[in-house]
This record gives sequence, C-alpha cells and structure tokens, in this order.
Amino acid sequence: MGRKFFVGGNWKCNGTTEEVKKIVNTLNEGKVPSQDVVEVVISPPFVFLPLVKGLLRPDFHVAAQNCWVKKGGAFTGEVSAEMLANLGIPWVILGHSERRLLLGESNEFVGDKVAYALSQGIRVIACVGETLQQREAGSTMNVVAAQTKAIAEHVSNWNDVVVAYEPVWAIGTGKVATPTQAQEVHFELRKWLEKNVSPQVAASTRIIYGGSVSGANCKELAAQPDVDGFLVGGASLKPEFIDIIKSAELKKNA
Repeated sequence: MGRKFFVGGNWKCNGTTEEVKKIVNTLNEGKVPSQDVVEVVISPPFVFLPLVKGLLRPDFHVAAQNCWVKKGGAFTGEVSAEMLANLGIPWVILGHSERRLLLGESNEFVGDKVAYALSQGIRVIACVGETLQQREAGSTMNVVAAQTKAIAEHVSNWNDVVVAYEPVWAIGTGKVATPTQAQEVHFELRKWLEKNVSPQVAASTRIIYGGSVSGANCKELAAQPDVDGFLVGGASLKPEFIDIIKSAELKKNA
C-alpha cells in the first residue's frame, strides 16, 4: 500500500467573504483525481473556517492554520484545539516557519502544540525547514532533524501526522528547491524516521514539500520518490491549485 498523495492549500492571512466564495466555487468545480488517489485539505484563516467547511465539496477537508498549546481559557486572541474539534475541523497546520520566525515559536513549543492537538483528535500537518543561512552553512539536516525530533517525541500514531518540509528560503520568494534538493531532504527525513521511530513509520508517513509550489513545477517535484504531496501557499488561492492536485496522478501511475 503506497502513501496516499496529500495536497494542502494554506491560504495564510488572505481573503474576504466574496473572494473565499469564489475560490471555493473554483475548487468545487475542479476535475481532480478521486479520494483514493489524493487527499486534499484547504486551510483558510480562522474566521472563514465555518464558511469554507459549509460550502466545500465533501471529498476535500479543512484545516486550521494554528491552535493554542493547551486547553482554552484566559489566552486572548488564541483558538484552542477543543474549539476546532467542536467545529468539526479535522486538521491543523503547526510549526509553520512564519510562526517560528515571526512569533518566535521554538521547537519545543511546536512539539507541545502537536501533542495537545493530537490529544484532542485533531490531525496535524507539522512543518519543518531551514533558512537560507542554515542551508549555506551546511546545517540543513541538523536543523530539520532537531525540529522533527521535537515533534516525534509527542506522536504515538503517525497516521495522524503529515510532515511538511518547507525550506524557508523558498516560501513566497519564487525560489523553489530543485526536485533534487527536495528529494535529498525528504530522503534524509525518511531515513531519520526509520532510525529514530521505526521502519514502518518511515515507510508509511507522508512527507510533503512546500515552498513556491506552482502548476508549472509540481509535476517534476511530484515525480520524486520521497515527495508525497505539497503544502501550497500563494498558488492555492488561484485556479492552478487544481493542476497541483492533479499531479497526484503521477504517483498513481508510477
């Protein structure tokens, strides 16, 4: 049983009610491979989660872009995993580099968030990735391994986790890791899981790529043996997102 291709659309802090309705309409009309070939998860801003969930085609799911590290309470501005569960939101993105870098979320904090979300029945898209400075210093795998370790310590069922490798230097910059660069890190990440978790987890866990993925480059990236899908930023707001979902066919035919 191969790893099912996974495509996430991270809308980040974008959209108005009208724009959201238009994007969802485009998604609903898109001709994409069936659910046994690809799993599609859309992640709008918190305020649009109920709207998108209510309008979105049933074979696509929704994810939150973040959640709080423990039970809700006196944490102004935060959204708890319990709230997401109450709304029927099955997925959450945690550890995105924008939160790590802009808001100072540490590896340990991200690990604790992952633990709490999983404890509340929310599945996790866990993000890891290095900065340009770290890549140029040759420390990509050290950085990514440390980030993954902080997450792995809290995971008992890896069916509930997708790992997203997003080189920070490629996010929103138009620079994309070459297929070879992406495959290299995905291969090393899988090797890390094999050594530090188990061969079964390494073989079955989906490792997806994020960082300026587009309709133009998705097929070449999807053809890499250890790339199991994408976490898409800007392009997930555009019709080309359908083409990115369709790249799953490459894996089915491989």
